[in-house]
Formats: sequence, C-alpha cells, structure tokens
Amino acid sequence: MSRLPDIVITNARMRSREIVDIAITDGVITAIGSRLDPGAQSVIDAKGGLVTPAFVNPHLHLCKVWTLPMMSEAALEAYQGGDMTEAAKAIELAAVVKSNYDASWIIPNARRAVALAALHGNLHIRAFADVDTKARLEGVKALLAIREEFRGIVEIQVVAFPQDGLLREPGADDLMRKAMALGADVVGGIPWIEADEQGMRRHIDFCFDLAAEHGADISMLLDDVGDANMRTLDMMARAVIARGVEGRALAHHCRAMALYPKNYLRELMALLGKARISVVSDPHTGPLHARVEELLDADINVALGQDDISDAYYPLGRNNMLEVAFLASHLLWMTKKSELETLYDMITTRAAAAMNLERYGLGLGCDANLVVLDQGDVTEALRFHTPPRIVISHGRVVDMNRMRALAQTTVDA
Repeated sequence: MSRLPDIVITNARMRSREIVDIAITDGVITAIGSRLDPGAQSVIDAKGGLVTPAFVNPHLHLCKVWTLPMMSEAALEAYQGGDMTEAAKAIELAAVVKSNYDASWIIPNARRAVALAALHGNLHIRAFADVDTKARLEGVKALLAIREEFRGIVEIQVVAFPQDGLLREPGADDLMRKAMALGADVVGGIPWIEADEQGMRRHIDFCFDLAAEHGADISMLLDDVGDANMRTLDMMARAVIARGVEGRALAHHCRAMALYPKNYLRELMALLGKARISVVSDPHTGPLHARVEELLDADINVALGQDDISDAYYPLGRNNMLEVAFLASHLLWMTKKSELETLYDMITTRAAAAMNLERYGLGLGCDANLVVLDQGDVTEALRFHTPPRIVISHGRVVDMNRMRALAQTTVDA
C-alpha cells in the first residue's frame, strides 16, 4: 500500500485559477488534483489563496546588508547619480566599510536578512561575498556559515566576488582561489571595473578558468555604469560560446545596455541567445537598467534581484521579492495583466532558471518549496506584496514566528 502524504494543501488556487489539492511526501510534490485523500499527517487549507513555487532571489550582496549606517551616503549619491558615470567612484567609496570586515558581525547581519527572506517566502538566494585584500575572506566565511545554518529552510548559493577587481587589486586572484576551496558555490566577476579592455578580458578569463576548475557556475556584474561604450557583457557571452559552457553564466545589471544603439542591441541579444545567458535586472537600485522588455521579446531569460539591503548602494530592501516585482512594474512600466504575470515569473520560474535550480516548480516530482498567499491572483499578490500566510520549505512548514523574531533582531557591528 502506498504511503500517505505528510502534507495535503487543500483549496489551493493555481495561477491558471484552477482549485486543486496538493500532496507532499518526503519533501516532494507527489500528487495534484481535486479532492485528494486528506489522510495526511497535516492538512493545510489554502482557502482559495494562490499557491506557487517559492520566490527566488538571484542577486543579493549578503555580506553588505545593514552596513549603510557605518558610512556616509557619498557612495549612494555617486552610484545613483542621474547618468551613472560615477559608478566606479561609488565602489571605491563603499569599500571603506571593508577595512572593518569581520565574520563576527557579518553573520548576525546576514542572519537577519535571510530570516526576512524566509518570512517573505524567498527560499533561494544567490548571495555575493566580496573577496579582496580589504574584505579578505571574512564575507565568504560568514556566508558559508549562514548557508549551513539555514540549510533546509533557505537555500543559499555563495558567490566569491572580486568587487574591486582582479588586476586593480593585487592578491585578489589568490583569495578567489581560496574562497572557492573553502566551499563557495559560484565564481563571481566584475570585469568592467578593470582599467582597460585587456584587463577586462583577463578578468573574464581568470573567472572562467577558476569556474572550470571547480565545476562551478559564473555570475558577473557587467557594464554597471553609464557608458555606452562598455561591452563586457559581449565579452562574457563570447567567452561562454568559445568555452562551450552555454547556460552556465549569469549576467547581472548590464545597465549600459540602456544606452546602446538599437542595431548593436539586436546583435548583442542574438549573442546572448546563442550563449543561453540569463540577465538579472535590479531596476530599483539605480537610474539605468537593462532593456528588460526588449530582452524578453527576444526570448532572453530575465529575472529580478533584490541586489542590496541597507548598504552603500541602496538604503531600503527586505528580501521581499514580491516587493521587488511591485517596484519593477512601475520602473519598467510593466502594468498590463500579462506583464504582471511575467514579473511574477521573473521572481519565480525565470529566476530559478537563471540560477540553474533543479526540481524547482509546482509539478509532480518537484521539491515542495511553496508559498500559500492570502491573495487569489498575481495582480493582488503584487498589489499588497505582504508575506505569505504559509511558507513550505522542503516539505515542512517554516516556523514564521521564529523567522519573524530573527528578522526583528537589531545588529550592532
């Protein structure tokens, strides 16, 4: 006789509007249908609320959360200037906080941010940790500790990220190797920060070599500046194709794309399609952003990210991906019903594809990482962007009271 499920969610509204029951056994979705046998250890009545896969955040600088009070707002002003020509200056100004980096205070800061993620049903995060001679490996060590602490609740991919460059920052290359040896999951990069094109190409080559050595994916912040001549997204795409690692590299920001002429943009999008590169846009953290609608029209996968939480680049944020999509709907003027549905995809299925998550979704055999919302459709979910009523991670109901308590903890560095 087949085993009874651990959880049955009844009266769950799918995005198709269909009302179904969902059975979960051993952390996996094992049945979806009407009037399933409720003989489970636990029965959850969704009461007609929307039930979808959990939210996904493919871009968060988790080692920096809550650090804005440690510095002036000079970096914020430089980064968010109207034309973004001073983005590199902002990075230099923001680096001041890293002289005091220590895992002992980064860990509780990150714990608070990840608890907020769980509270808002955001169960998958690609988290960046700065690696350079100032930050050393303190951010990586802190995020690896948080990854293990929240394993089974929020799944974290730790990115070793040379924020200040590799050629500009002698010794960062060796620290990157050590970060990957410690257990970082993804090789990060930011080639546009280097002084010249040769340096940018060397930066990309190093990151791809290191990723190949560890069988890791790649995440690069590209052309994050108001300069129409920046072409590091193009460079990375060509490197992907040359090395035969299509689908393994993720492009973040790409803000200079807003300034590209249309003819070049078409050529670039064809290249991105060939390389199977997804783009993560964070339109709320800077005045320029990737050409999201054109990318989508060209069948390029696009996701949204939180990017920052109370740091030198953005003063707000709370790991609420519904809130991120709500903001994007205004900033990108994506307000039609079909566009709101796409925005929801950009914080769920599209973001999961960008991170190469396995067994993600709402289907038989998928991992049971789900949110049960009070609202009955995507438009209302985005309108209110409130925490889910119930969050299920790997087939277990997340203790929202515990997450709420952790999220309200104040941290003093």
